Amino acid sequence: MLDLGRLRALHAVSVHGTVGAAAAALGYTPSAVSQQIAKLERETRTTLLERQGRGVRLTDEAQQLADVAQRLLSMVEEAEVRLEERRGEPSGRLAVACFATAARGLMPLVLADLARRHPSLDARLQEIDPHLSIDLVARGAIDLAVAHDWDIAPMPTPPGVEQAVIGDDLCDVLVPADHPMAGEKSLRREQLGGERWITQPPGTVCHDWLMRTLRAAGHEPLIAHQAEEYHTQAALVSAGLGIALVPRLGRGPLPPRVTVVGLDPAPSRRLRALWRTGAARRPAIRETVRTLKRLWPEVADQGEQVTEDGREVIG
Repeated sequence: MLDLGRLRALHAVSVHGTVGAAAAALGYTPSAVSQQIAKLERETRTTLLERQGRGVRLTDEAQQLADVAQRLLSMVEEAEVRLEERRGEPSGRLAVACFATAARGLMPLVLADLARRHPSLDARLQEIDPHLSIDLVARGAIDLAVAHDWDIAPMPTPPGVEQAVIGDDLCDVLVPADHPMAGEKSLRREQLGGERWITQPPGTVCHDWLMRTLRAAGHEPLIAHQAEEYHTQAALVSAGLGIALVPRLGRGPLPPRVTVVGLDPAPSRRLRALWRTGAARRPAIRETVRTLKRLWPEVADQGEQVTEDGREVIG
């Protein structure tokens, strides 16, 4: 008889692409996942993984097994949902995926609140980009995702996935303290031409928003520096190397010599919670979504940003 735990390990490798990523998702070590798959190979007398460069690929037989595993895991999930629903209390393990700034600025508050009120719930967080986490929810590798989209790029929802809006995260322009725009209370998009910009790399939603918005205002953006982390962007602004558009969520204290100036109208990204339709009845899902929505105003209204030396900035 095939062992479900070993099938789960194989399914995780098929979803995440590597043994290491599968191990991180399951909460195991890579060697433990490799051992599970090695036992499954002996059990089935079939080669399941083949080396491909520095990674691995599933053989055709392994892919068939992974497809079976997904169906079995869906049945197990349905049984767990029914049991948890009958108990009426959030419980069991809940795998949550979240993008970086929400993992820093929102999820610690949410997870601590859930742990305090529901000790039987074992919520586990993974920091994953939104375009990846939504697919992981659809494929059953993650129970709940916190993702975002921008006003110019609505998020497509795969079939079988439901969502709820958590709230809107506003964005501001960061400028050096001695920049001519530092004394403005707010800026219009037409005023942003001719600036040296610090932004995320091409292909990210933030980069695409900046390019589309400034071009619509009649300016061709001059991208001077690219950095994925907003903290890195703020450090470059502090050094006087350009200006940046940065969301408020998870921004934290800014370096010295950085001033925050608002845009009118203010750009925003919308935070959403996503889960599989089959898990919608699970109390853990419902309660986590309720908690996200309940605590969002507290996070969004934390007040003016303050620089590391305590100087208030325009926000």
